[in-house]
Order: sequence, then C-alpha cells, then structure tokens
Amino acid sequence: MAEQTDSTNSKGDERRESPRVPMGFWVRRAGSEGPFETHEGDLSLGGCAFKGAVLEPGAHIELRFRLPSFPADLYVKGEVLVGTEMGAGAATRVRFLDIPVEAELAIARHLDDLELATPKS
Repeated sequence: MAEQTDSTNSKGDERRESPRVPMGFWVRRAGSEGPFETHEGDLSLGGCAFKGAVLEPGAHIELRFRLPSFPADLYVKGEVLVGTEMGAGAATRVRFLDIPVEAELAIARHLDDLELATPKS
C-alpha cells in the first residue's frame, strides 16, 4: 500500500500516512435528502479535503466519488475535522467513518497505481 509518513511535532501538526491525490467529490450532509454539491479536492486513504465552504467540525457528511479502476461510484460517510487552507481558499478536511472494505481497498489500489506511475527523481 502507498504510505508515507510526515513526522508529527509537539504542536500537533497533521501526520499524513497516505499520499493525497486530486479528486472530485459530491458532498451533502448525512441524512439529507437534498442534492449532492460538487467540490474539487484531494483524496487519501483515511479521508479527504475539498475546497469550498468550511463545514463545522464534527458534522457528518456523505460523499460520492469515482475512481478510474472501480466500476461504480464509491459512497462513504465522513466526519468533518478542522477547516484548513487549500490552494487559494478555505477547505473542509474529512475523516472517513465506517468505510466499506471494498471502498478502502479501491482507494488503496488507486493510490498505489498513481504512486507507481509517478517517475522517481
């Protein structure tokens, strides 16, 4: 599995165990009957971040996204972490909750495929 670790310092900076890759997401609040909103962001094994309005920490959301090597949309639930800066604006960071095994394996495979395809310098 594609893994890289950034060390955590005493100030509690983020510890990244997985590379992040660009991804588009459809997002809505958990339990909502409303439509999904589209957001650009990035995907990692344990969660994602997406640009747009920052949601309040602790909020539960539903996400849909598509991986090139998986035959259908992946549906996952997540919990909003703290907001952060992403590129030129605010972003919402999300930790996946109760992710189905097949979804986790598909994400790991996608990250590995991208890492293997990236030339090493």
